[in-house]
Amino acid sequence: MNRDAGIRCFVAIGLVASPSVAFAGAWTLDAGQGQAIVTATPSEANKVFDQNGSQQQAPRYSKDEVQSLVEYGASDWLTVMMSPSLQHVSIAPPYEGQRTGLGYTDLGARVRLASGDSWILSTQTTLNIPGTFSKTNPAAIGYYDPEVDIRGLFGYSFVIGRLPAFVDVEAAQRIRVGGPPNEFRADATFGIKPLDRWLVLLQSFNVVSEGAGGWGLPSYAYYKLQLSAVYELTPAVSVGLGAFTTYAGRNALQEQGLVASIWYKF
Repeated sequence: MNRDAGIRCFVAIGLVASPSVAFAGAWTLDAGQGQAIVTATPSEANKVFDQNGSQQQAPRYSKDEVQSLVEYGASDWLTVMMSPSLQHVSIAPPYEGQRTGLGYTDLGARVRLASGDSWILSTQTTLNIPGTFSKTNPAAIGYYDPEVDIRGLFGYSFVIGRLPAFVDVEAAQRIRVGGPPNEFRADATFGIKPLDRWLVLLQSFNVVSEGAGGWGLPSYAYYKLQLSAVYELTPAVSVGLGAFTTYAGRNALQEQGLVASIWYKF
């Protein structure tokens, strides 16, 4: 494999699908209400999963990202959203590269389709706008083509003993323009309030490519787990801290990192 092909296979597979650190879920906001979540996520990888799912050593890859999610209830059944991000990506030799700048900016809306006393079914569509169009920097590969994410979301709230809890399940079709293949995504979140001001979240993020892509890219898959806790400082402000890891995959990075966030309701 020549160096150019090696860069593409190493960098472009599995790097743009970090966990959804700003959690929104299936529920829509009430009309006139909003929330903003700002999340900082440092992550790195020095191993990859090969085509058989075995871990192999690889050049170090690191990413520091700050992502914000702003949602607003345009009506009780329609929530509009915007999610810009800034990032610094660094790759060690022999595929050396660095980039600092805008990541993806997501624009979209979530629509409530049906709901009951304890459940909700909704759909969401976002247009993901790239922050760079440079195709010469290895650290920019995977970040310079627009994407469309179309997903169905189901949320259900319940009680475990006396503790409020919920589950959120999402299935998505990610349409990617350019070389990378389209993706099927399945995400799940379990949340529980063990104490009055505390919320604990256990999340699973799963991505499977729909075949191979352009430039000779193979098919791939990766599966991530994230555990985090959110503490309510005031009725309007909360802070969160967590960690995630890629526990399995195929032709993908074994990435892990931390998640720190601040939530504001308005």
